[in-house]
Amino acid sequence: MQDSTFSDVNPRRRALRQIGRFFAVPFIHHTELPSKYLFARKQILKLALLCAIMSMGLRGVAAQTDSRNDLAVVVNPHTPVDNITLEDLRKIFLGERQFWSSNMPVVPLIRPQGTPEREVVLRVLFKMTENEYKKYWITKVFRAEATNEPTVALTNSFANDAVAAIPGSVTIENVKDVPRGAKVLKIDGRKPGEPGYPLR
Repeated sequence: MQDSTFSDVNPRRRALRQIGRFFAVPFIHHTELPSKYLFARKQILKLALLCAIMSMGLRGVAAQTDSRNDLAVVVNPHTPVDNITLEDLRKIFLGERQFWSSNMPVVPLIRPQGTPEREVVLRVLFKMTENEYKKYWITKVFRAEATNEPTVALTNSFANDAVAAIPGSVTIENVKDVPRGAKVLKIDGRKPGEPGYPLR
């Protein structure tokens, strides 16, 4: 008659059952263990090794996914800045800083409502909801602290064309949409994809 320990066709269930029986037996010398318990021990070690390998692989995939989802700060090539703090970037898109230098005004372009880029900017940069952002700009314009909110770039191609053509312009977009040769600012000394990069 076939041993019921190995009759279950479900490998996962069989392994779990063997684990339970393995740890339920009294401690005895390794050489005295019945063959089925030695087999169970080998299966447990194989399962643990497989889980460790899968865990490492998933962490690697997650890291690559995070890097691909980073947002880049793209500026006109003539912008006299290579690095910016997250706080200064926030001030630019909230209209609190209006010049890169004495003779170069800031021209911010933001993606429209409902896009992933805008969601990250609202959450990480502004720490506001969409409604709070709209109320902020209504109040700012009403108080004559600004003439209008940042221009909405409906598409990435429009944003890229505008940034390439307009001195002082700046936009925030997914790294995969950044044109080759475009000028990308570091944030607090970090590039997109590097550990600690904030816009993701």
